[in-house]
Amino acid sequence: MNASERVEDLLRELAPQVLGVLLRRHGGFEECEDATQEALLAAATQWPGGGVPENPRSWLVTVASRRLVDQVRSEQARRRREVTAAVRETPGAGLAPAPGEERPGGHDDTLTLLFLCCHPALTPASQVALTLRAVGGLTTAEVARAFLLPEATMAPRISRAKQRIRAAGASFELPAAHERAARLDTVLHVLYLIFNEGYTAGSGPDLHRGELTEEAIRLTRMVHRSLPDDGEVAGLLALMLLTDARRAARTGPDGGLVPLAEQDRGRWDTAMIEEGAALVTGAMSASPLGPYQLQAAIAALHVQAPRAEDTDWEQIRILYGILTRIAPNPMVTLNHAVAVAMTRGPRAGLTLLEPLDGDPRIARHHRLSAVRAHLQELAGDHPAARENYLLAARRTTSLPEQRYLRDRAARLDR
Repeated sequence: MNASERVEDLLRELAPQVLGVLLRRHGGFEECEDATQEALLAAATQWPGGGVPENPRSWLVTVASRRLVDQVRSEQARRRREVTAAVRETPGAGLAPAPGEERPGGHDDTLTLLFLCCHPALTPASQVALTLRAVGGLTTAEVARAFLLPEATMAPRISRAKQRIRAAGASFELPAAHERAARLDTVLHVLYLIFNEGYTAGSGPDLHRGELTEEAIRLTRMVHRSLPDDGEVAGLLALMLLTDARRAARTGPDGGLVPLAEQDRGRWDTAMIEEGAALVTGAMSASPLGPYQLQAAIAALHVQAPRAEDTDWEQIRILYGILTRIAPNPMVTLNHAVAVAMTRGPRAGLTLLEPLDGDPRIARHHRLSAVRAHLQELAGDHPAARENYLLAARRTTSLPEQRYLRDRAARLDR
């Protein structure tokens, strides 16, 4: 790793901490976020050649605070009066703190910032975009590229998210105890959405986007460091690691999708598998059982099998049955049907799929057609399987998935 890459990794880690310091001292999400980005840009320009300061966080806070003061001085009269009043109320608030004085003990505000970015006033899409921008340290252009959107589309989305947070009167502090659990669920869900979009891209020419899965794992590690005893945080991190461990084997030399049963298990990342398995084992033995832990346990059963035929499908079926009871949703039912098909026969799995045809959340989703086609193929109903593979191919906007599904249909023709 060269000097520029090391600096980039350090800045990604420090970005939410610096923004947290500014928000706590000054308030004003948009202004503080702009100042933080300017400080990060200055560091990215100066540090690779001139060296990283002894206290890089303090350096960034100092530069960002100065930028913030400059912004205040150049704003319109009304804004200037508001900020001046705020500074009078908090002596020294407009001054950069001395190195090491941001918060005793080097307090990390990342979790508080995540809660703010996942404020209930925002839509899920805005929560994801703002989290990547403010906590992940990605530029607006990088966030836009991650979701295959023009920067001109993403910039207003992020700006509106900041405005909604301001309009909601949100303060930079951890939610009260009575609402913290619900807000943490939202934070974990946002991180889960970021990971899933990276692992199986919803559209475009690539099956996965490594920058998104890596960012989701990095941010989830931050939450886990802040809440090491939370079983669901550990479960989500374990799920991401156990899933991402297979990434290198999911595509062939031509970029085509390789299904789990056909993957070269020698290409799986054993270190990630071991870490993920240890996390979920510890969480399930010490915490109340939750959906992320269950999904991680299922993922562990898949990756710990030496061969596809050694997979403990019966145990997977039982775990999906529990997951269906505690956190029912169409995707869980879909996966449960596969596990039932592998243990009770494909017809039993197809029966479980029937109610999903009336569920608007998934009735027209390509995965329902793809799973139905797979189970019909297992049952020997090749004409029906071929039609559903083609239907699934028409419904997905992922080019690798389209190619795979059409290949499956063509194979049945032959």
